[in-house]
Amino acid sequence: MKHISLFKYGLTVLFLLCATLTFAQTTAFTGKVVDENNQPLPGAVVRVKGTDQATATDVGGAFKVNSNQQAIVITVSFIGYDLVEKSMVANQPLSIQMQPNSKSLSEVVVVGYGTSKKSDLTGAVTNLGAKDLNPGPITNPLQQLSGRAAGVTITQTGSEPGASPSVRIRGITSLIGGNDPLVVVDGVQGNMDLLKQVPPSEIESVDILKDASATAIYGSRGAPGVLIVTTKKNKAGKTTVEYTANASVDVLTRQLKELNADQWWEQAQLYNVPASANHGSSTDWAGLLTQTGSTQNHTVAFGGGADKFSYRASVTGILQTGTVINSNYKNYIGRIQATQKALDDRLTLTMNLNSGINDANYSPNSVGRAAFTSNLYNNVYVARPTDPVLNPDGSYYTDANVFQYINPYAVAKTVINKGHEDNLFGTLRADLQLTKNLTAGWFGSWRRINGNSGYYLPAMSTVSTAIDNKGIANINNYHTDEKLNDISLNYKTDFGKHHLDAVAVYEYQIQSYNGNFAQAKGFINDIATYNALQLGDITKVTPGDFSSYKNDRKLVSYIGRVNYSYNNRYLLTASYRRDGSSVFGVNHKWGDFPSASLAWRIDQESFMKNQRIFSQLKLRGGYGITGNQQGLFPQGSIPLVGSAPPVFFGGELISNFIASQNANSDLRWETRKQTNLGIDFGLFNDRLLGSVDVYNATTSNLLFGYAVPQPPFPYGSIQANVGSMVNKGLEVSLSYQVIKNTTTMLTLAGNATLLKNKVTNLSGSINGVPLNTNYVPRGGNSYLIEGYPAGVFNIVKHLGKDATNSETVVDQDGNNIIDQGDRSPDRVIAGQATPKYTFGFTPSFSYKNFDASMVWRGSGGNKIYNAIRANLSYFENLGKANVLQSAVPLGLFHSQYGSDLWLEDGSFIRWENLNLGYRIPIANSKYISSVRLSVTGSNLLLITKYTGADPELSTDGNNLTGIDNGIYPRTRTVALGLNVVFK
Repeated sequence: MKHISLFKYGLTVLFLLCATLTFAQTTAFTGKVVDENNQPLPGAVVRVKGTDQATATDVGGAFKVNSNQQAIVITVSFIGYDLVEKSMVANQPLSIQMQPNSKSLSEVVVVGYGTSKKSDLTGAVTNLGAKDLNPGPITNPLQQLSGRAAGVTITQTGSEPGASPSVRIRGITSLIGGNDPLVVVDGVQGNMDLLKQVPPSEIESVDILKDASATAIYGSRGAPGVLIVTTKKNKAGKTTVEYTANASVDVLTRQLKELNADQWWEQAQLYNVPASANHGSSTDWAGLLTQTGSTQNHTVAFGGGADKFSYRASVTGILQTGTVINSNYKNYIGRIQATQKALDDRLTLTMNLNSGINDANYSPNSVGRAAFTSNLYNNVYVARPTDPVLNPDGSYYTDANVFQYINPYAVAKTVINKGHEDNLFGTLRADLQLTKNLTAGWFGSWRRINGNSGYYLPAMSTVSTAIDNKGIANINNYHTDEKLNDISLNYKTDFGKHHLDAVAVYEYQIQSYNGNFAQAKGFINDIATYNALQLGDITKVTPGDFSSYKNDRKLVSYIGRVNYSYNNRYLLTASYRRDGSSVFGVNHKWGDFPSASLAWRIDQESFMKNQRIFSQLKLRGGYGITGNQQGLFPQGSIPLVGSAPPVFFGGELISNFIASQNANSDLRWETRKQTNLGIDFGLFNDRLLGSVDVYNATTSNLLFGYAVPQPPFPYGSIQANVGSMVNKGLEVSLSYQVIKNTTTMLTLAGNATLLKNKVTNLSGSINGVPLNTNYVPRGGNSYLIEGYPAGVFNIVKHLGKDATNSETVVDQDGNNIIDQGDRSPDRVIAGQATPKYTFGFTPSFSYKNFDASMVWRGSGGNKIYNAIRANLSYFENLGKANVLQSAVPLGLFHSQYGSDLWLEDGSFIRWENLNLGYRIPIANSKYISSVRLSVTGSNLLLITKYTGADPELSTDGNNLTGIDNGIYPRTRTVALGLNVVFK
């Protein structure tokens, strides 16, 4: 009995022991973490929720955790990506895809000679990541910024292949000194043409420095603002191969409507045009000169690396065929970037090499008759629809009875206007950590451009100057060499609640420009075009047919900046830059550019801890002084002479020279003093994000060309720093996440800018000689007038027409005399050429694998002088030209005035971009990680009262601002896109 009991107890103990071992056995949970492109994400942290257990993914993105449970919940985190929480079941491997966190992507901002956390910014800076940029068949990175940033105006005038948009940051800053912002690409400083070497799909981020406290670090080049472009780099230990392509069809949208052949002849008979002017044809000149255009953009990018080395390389081809025949553009870009760490990671070496080749066939510009000169396309509106294209013998038709008649089709088919450019820039950066807190750096960049253009205007083009000279050919060669070196020390430390980040830089820049121009006339045939100038007639050589130049400029800078914060709440940034430039007068070679800004992170205060409304709240304020030297040539301050017609002296023909420039030892950079106040906020756990900035900027020492008496000056004009101008503005940016969950996101975002510009002074003196100027004409009734915006319209008012159908205007002073002088009392102020406001609306939506985004933008408060409509609306020209359909109800035969009849509202709203994308699910593919297909439409809709071809014209503050003399046609594009990421 005892043995039976022991046996029972033994079985019971054995059973309990086995059960305990069974339930205590751990189970493995495995999975893989990938990024938004299905690429492995090494280093992601995987935690088992409710425990202290954590692990990191390996180089292949794989992970493994153990648990004694059959089901667990894990969280996955990685810098720059949203936190993911997933449930896992034992023995069922899980693939987890991470999505980029838009807030994290913008946390680090490039601010010039360093970076800053976005939360620590004290100035007005806009950061745009790759996902914020406009998609589609982009030919210039500026198109990616359109409508995306408050205070930043991107203007695309026409759609000529290879033509770059213009950009203005906080309006016009100068009259002749230049308004283009400084462009910095991976540390290389340059002008707007530097952007042609940046592949649009290879941009990681664009940082826009707007106020003086942010741009003063760039001193004499920072007044118009700064665009900092950072290109993509590869992450160490991660291999990528990616192909991106876009292909579009480009079609014409709005065109002017001229009379067809029947309508022309009907009107011609009413105005007694002789029948000999009607040649019996019915020619659609616009149809002959236009075609369906196309744009292609292809990029192959690949990268990789080991623990301490990474690289990324890409090859891009941009191919554009214009909507005007014989116009096209090709841009090929190759780049490679590499980063190497050494000396126990104390030394970091970064290298960039970028090469580009541009080839363009441009549509001829500045062609036409004496009464009408514009680009080639706009001459189709002048050509009579009853004129034939060809003569019976096959030659191009021309009419000897019309002065300077041109056949637009002949010009398009025979004129050669080509451009070629080879671009190369390279950089090398070395950063050595000397101590825990101190880093020394060296940066060097070298940029070279070799370019040439060739132009051939044959006699068969029907252009009168070509006929008279039996053909004209010219070649222009130009070369640019820009070098930059800087040495820096950076010190960072934390002590208690204090944080200090200081940098000191010495920088040296040297730029060299040289080129030559040669022209020949009188060719016996057109075989060689511009490739054999020696075949021209030597007897037709005139002054100006040959020239060459070489210019050098140097800039030396001492730079310092301190960033200080206390308790992560109170922030201070102070900078100082001293520049010495070779282009200015001997009395003003050096300039000083200080700035300071403060910020208060109110959300970090203890009294904000218990509230649930504001997740971010920061006040900012700053003041700074910047300079501008864009508009000056290297020899701009010294006396110069130029060539003049030869003279007979002593019985011989000798060379002659005349003064071409006055000396100005006081020539200096324009100075811009700017104050900025701003607030950044986030509400409801950052569902609503926004910023508001107000600013006041005064440009003094404004450069302008003034008339001076002769004598004492040997030349009749001089460039001097005399005037001043004020810009005031308000900028608002808002973004609201309407829906945000694991499958769906809807974000409404937009920005708006109000801008007020005023020329406050144009007069002064130089060397005791008064420079009194005002009411300066800028073309098309646009003027510079003290107390008004740059480019204000000062114009006579249209009244009607008299018995002869000639235009009449209002006699403002009632003296029965219409005075059209610049200061005439018969002129009235009738609006401005520059917009008073701009705005952009950029909503986006995603649902699972589908995504959509759009851009609406617009501007208003400005006027446009429709000069091309005025030129094509007088019936006195009907016998020798065509007129617009809109001219018929006006019935004007003649006008001696440029009245406000042609002044129109330039406001517009444009549906700039619509992108629809779908990421195809890729499962168990051996070679492909992700595939995304997209459809993009650009310039889909235009809402405007303007009757011209397009209201988007140059508003840069220079001559002809707000004047429509005709543009290359603007196109509407529809593109298909493909992005493939390979394993």
